[in-house]
Amino acid sequence: VQLQASGGGLVQAGGSLRLSCAASGRTYNMHVMGWFRQAPGKEREFVGSINRSGVRKYYADSVRGRFTISRDDAKNMVYLQMNSLKPEDTAVYYCAAATDSRAVISTGRDAYGYWGQGTLVTVSS
Repeated sequence: VQLQASGGGLVQAGGSLRLSCAASGRTYNMHVMGWFRQAPGKEREFVGSINRSGVRKYYADSVRGRFTISRDDAKNMVYLQMNSLKPEDTAVYYCAAATDSRAVISTGRDAYGYWGQGTLVTVSS
C-alpha cells in the first residue's frame, strides 16, 4: 500500500485547508485510516482516525470540533478538513493506514503499518 498526502500550504489563523491522502496498491484491507502530525521539535501525534464504514471517527482533543476526517473508498481517498486553524496547528501532517479495525480507537503510531510522506501545514498568526 502506498499513501500520498497533499493539500498542505500556508494559511492565516482562522482559515481552512483540506488535506487529501491518495491510497494505492492493496487497499482492500485498509480498515482504518488516520492522520497524524509532527511539529518541529515535537513527537508525532495523533490527529484523527476513521473506520472502514466511516461511522466511527475519533479526534485528538486539540482538534475536535475544528477538524473533520472523511474517506471515499471508491476513490481510495481520505480527507482531513481543517477549519479555524491556529498557529499551533503548524506541522507536517501524515496519513496512515491500518489493517486492524481496532486501530480506529488507538492514538498510537504503532497501530498503523503504512505511512505517507507528509505534507506541511503552516498557520501564520
